[in-house]
Amino acid sequence: MNSGLSLVKRRLKGAASVVVLTGAGVSAESGVPTFRGKDGLWRKYRAEELATPEAFSKDPELVWQWYAWRRSLIADAVPNPAHFALAELEGRSEFTLITQNVDGLHALAGSENIIEMHGSIWKLRCIRCGEEREDRSVLEELPPECGCGGLLRPGVVWFGESLDPEVVNAAFGAVGGASLFLVIGTSSVVQPAASLASVAHNAGAYVVDINIERPAGAVADTFLTGPAGEVLPSLL
Repeated sequence: MNSGLSLVKRRLKGAASVVVLTGAGVSAESGVPTFRGKDGLWRKYRAEELATPEAFSKDPELVWQWYAWRRSLIADAVPNPAHFALAELEGRSEFTLITQNVDGLHALAGSENIIEMHGSIWKLRCIRCGEEREDRSVLEELPPECGCGGLLRPGVVWFGESLDPEVVNAAFGAVGGASLFLVIGTSSVVQPAASLASVAHNAGAYVVDINIERPAGAVADTFLTGPAGEVLPSLL
């Protein structure tokens, strides 16, 4: 671990462009549930049953009750040392932060150049006119409506939906120009984010994987095992 830390520290100092990918493991250290699997049950529903266009079309109030509950949990969460370390790192070199998380904690910690691959739970988007806005308030009426009279939905990517092509292109473009790529707190199984490490490696970037355990099949030149909130501050 110590030799690996020293190596990555040297790489950080000499990196002209640093790109980071974060996953649910970073948010979990702030107490944000993953909302998937047995720990993600709400009433009798699983996330995979509610976070779909079909579920919203069938019962938008039920879907919004779940999202209102999720928003209330995330609203109490605060950025952890990993979030703040990444915000500090942004000021040291050319930097891009790609995240699979929808909780907005990176922005709260001070990060600015963020690519949110799966959107944000704090954004609301009208299914009629397409207008999108950020709203961190407690939603009094469910489902919420747009000024045009259309229903508002969470500004996240649901199961069965495609990611925004512009967002995907921005992520892969950033990775293609990276000299150092950090993969933090993700199992590297959800596509297309799971392909980013391979793309970075093939483009000549030095790839570092930071996780509490080594993900199966992960592509990396160096693995640093431990909580992101401990490993990242030690790198700075």
